Amino acid sequence: MAAPLHIAVDVMSGDHGPAVFVPAALAAAREQPGVRFTLVGRDAERGRDFPAEAPANVAWLHAADVVTMTDHPRDALRHKKDSSMRRALDLVKSREADACVSAGNTGALMATAHFVLKMLPGVERPAIASWIPSRGGHTFMLDLGANATATPEQLRQFAIMGGVLAADQCTGESGPRIGLLNIGEEDIKGDEVVQEAHNLLGVSGLNYIGFVEGHDIFGDTVDVVVTDGFTGNVALKTMEGAARLIFEFMREEFTRGPARKLGALLASPALRALHSRLDPRRYNGASMVGLNGVVVKSHGGADLFAFQRAIEVAIHEARNGVPARIVERLGSPPVT
Repeated sequence: MAAPLHIAVDVMSGDHGPAVFVPAALAAAREQPGVRFTLVGRDAERGRDFPAEAPANVAWLHAADVVTMTDHPRDALRHKKDSSMRRALDLVKSREADACVSAGNTGALMATAHFVLKMLPGVERPAIASWIPSRGGHTFMLDLGANATATPEQLRQFAIMGGVLAADQCTGESGPRIGLLNIGEEDIKGDEVVQEAHNLLGVSGLNYIGFVEGHDIFGDTVDVVVTDGFTGNVALKTMEGAARLIFEFMREEFTRGPARKLGALLASPALRALHSRLDPRRYNGASMVGLNGVVVKSHGGADLFAFQRAIEVAIHEARNGVPARIVERLGSPPVT
């Protein structure tokens, strides 16, 4: 009988720390009684936030230090070896845990995870991947900030990893539809890196549909959008800002006088449904793919609902054996 999944949760890092992340982990443990959880944090915090009636599938591991949101990745790696972030990653390295979840400093988490876990064979660099709401349900996108630049071969690897992430949520017989983000769909568009990556993907054996543009991210013609981390992060932050602006404008317009307030009241069921579909908390939990282990990065300011969502992403990836599937897929030679 296989051992139950085991998730290591860094409950100290991030903006809110144990006050939010411990209750979120306990809620996940109650919903997933067949999964083990180790919460990593200072013992002093355990006494305040970890209840005596904690679920039986939850344990606590002491870590003396914390990686702050302002720590430089190099300093966190060199000087905070007993941090909650490092101890959680060490559990994944030793195979005591199947995945790590942290809301900590992205740079520190990536650097430490890279150092502790190393890369999967065949992967040159890790990438940050997440899903974005779209007309077709959602679209996976990577890289969202791990690498400011990427070579054509690295973009090919990102495409393979994104395809693995999206495979179990794609109903098409040919596999996830993968597109390369560009300034136009025409074959002549883009710089030399994008052009060469386009050629590599064309003979990769993936269900590569060619170049896609920014608006395609929200459509229903592509399942995975591949780009470098600089472009991906700018695009992601632009999306987040646009979503906030839309909701602010709607709030302003629906409160301009009694008639509009009445209209807002009548439209409240639809407005609540819209807010739920676009709520960024539902999409919390970015995958650091390419590492020799499952690592999920939560937004630093995540609330209980959002952090629990990140834990669910980690459980899903660990259960599906995402790293092993990436290695298997990379082992398949390109079609020539």
